[in-house]
Amino acid sequence: MAMRRDRDRHGRPPLDAEALEQAALRYAGRYATTRSKLRAYLVRKVRERGWDGTAEPEFDALVERMAALGYVDDRAFAAARAASLGRRGYGERRVGEALRAAGIEDEDAAEARRTARDDAWNAALRFAERKKIGPFAPAEADRAGRDKALAAMLRAGHPVDLARKLATARPGEIPDADGR
Repeated sequence: MAMRRDRDRHGRPPLDAEALEQAALRYAGRYATTRSKLRAYLVRKVRERGWDGTAEPEFDALVERMAALGYVDDRAFAAARAASLGRRGYGERRVGEALRAAGIEDEDAAEARRTARDDAWNAALRFAERKKIGPFAPAEADRAGRDKALAAMLRAGHPVDLARKLATARPGEIPDADGR
């Protein structure tokens, strides 16, 4: 990875270990991030500006140091992302996909996924209300409309039984979480 350049295209000198650490601090201070995202950012910066260090850049050690200092917290990021998606009405599967895309390990994502699972019914209701599905629809949907609503609920990450229950509900009649 050692790429030596005099300057990048914007006239900035290549990074060394101190400049790379400063870039990591600025990024972690500005954005809620994960270990994976911070590492990808640092790799990109070295690729863009070049490397002027005596040894290869130690991305993993720098990322772990930022985590040890509390600047990067994958569990807190997972909890915040899961809560945000839950407020928008997304289900556990969609939450899990978002956490994997952010590079969060299963161990760090477990609590956030459990919270999403526990709040599945409320998240599904929020999504149905936001999209005007089933009990929140202005008028009863025909078969094609119910199928479209069911597909939207499934894409949002809700389980089939829960999605079907809401997609087939009559306007104004909110079914119970236990199936009645």
